[in-house]
Amino acid sequence: MQFKLAVWAAVAAVVSCADLPPPGPDGKYTLTAPGIRAQFIPYAATLTNLFVKDKNGVERDVILGYDNASYYPVDPNHPVYAAIPGRYANRIGHGTFTLDGVTYHTPQNDGNNTLHSGPNNWSYRFWNLTAVSSDSITFSIHDPANSTGMPGRVEANVTYTLTKNTWNIEINAVSPDVRTPIMVTQHPYFNLDAFANPSTDLIWNHTLHLPYSKRNLAADAGALPTGEIITIPVDSSDDFWSAPHQLGFATGRPGFQGHCGGACTGYNGEWLLDNVPSKKSVVAKLKSEWSGISASFRTNQAGIVVYSCYWMDGGIKVKSTQGRVGGNGNVKSSGCVAIEAHDWIDGINHPEWKRLDKQIFGPGQKYLWEGSWEFGTK
Repeated sequence: MQFKLAVWAAVAAVVSCADLPPPGPDGKYTLTAPGIRAQFIPYAATLTNLFVKDKNGVERDVILGYDNASYYPVDPNHPVYAAIPGRYANRIGHGTFTLDGVTYHTPQNDGNNTLHSGPNNWSYRFWNLTAVSSDSITFSIHDPANSTGMPGRVEANVTYTLTKNTWNIEINAVSPDVRTPIMVTQHPYFNLDAFANPSTDLIWNHTLHLPYSKRNLAADAGALPTGEIITIPVDSSDDFWSAPHQLGFATGRPGFQGHCGGACTGYNGEWLLDNVPSKKSVVAKLKSEWSGISASFRTNQAGIVVYSCYWMDGGIKVKSTQGRVGGNGNVKSSGCVAIEAHDWIDGINHPEWKRLDKQIFGPGQKYLWEGSWEFGTK
């Protein structure tokens, strides 16, 4: 109870500084637009709930999260539910990188690697609420120099805006003093059936299409890129480009068990986005036949990570806004899919990829992340 009071005190602090309205009684800010309703909290600039209608007109909460807003800061699992990790998302190989002749060391919180910048990354912090309206909300964060082992302070903000059937995201960041790595993402986990499908509570029935992703990054058992770039053959287990495939279409094939590293079965890697005509092009489309809900993603980023939730162990409960009639159950292994867009994983350690100008930013430069999820039933 004492910690819960401390959490709410922190929420009040980030709100009162801007003289803006407090959240609702549930601790969440609610935004609405035609065909969509969403809720957010300042902790990690998190989307907690996302409601859209299925093919029968039933409203479904398609994002994983928790009922209780005060649980996010104390959750020992910390799956980064629809939060913003930073200042460098995904993995840094062996917790080290060299920039301008100086070698830096970052916390190794994922085996020998750094994941999402370590245990003090932006998804563990309260962001400041700086603006809110009926359909838009903005959070900001000040990241001091060396807070995650990286040089220079970073100032960042995210604006979430709802338009008809669409969740829009814009993240801006600057490093005004020195050059430093910046590569962030929004990290949503989806189940487009909202765990209400009576036949399955797993994700394998969802269809995924990545029409511009004919290549992906080879990775080791720890999901760290090896440096090799793979051209994906048609109908191989990673082929979501030649045609839409169910996420479980390769189940039972040799090599699918352990396909995402170690004991991991399913997916946990990055597909590269090549020759995308414009920011208006749909680079990923997720769909469930049962609910009829589709989610079409657009972005200015150069890659998409797909993680099919193998490491979910059944210890996290489904929200009360989700689940079947008569009981909500828990999130099982392969019960969801995380889809996160950003530049190439660990690109700061692979100069041969020539991604440094997309991942290193300094005085006078601006980092911009843009993305949108449009929902429908066609």
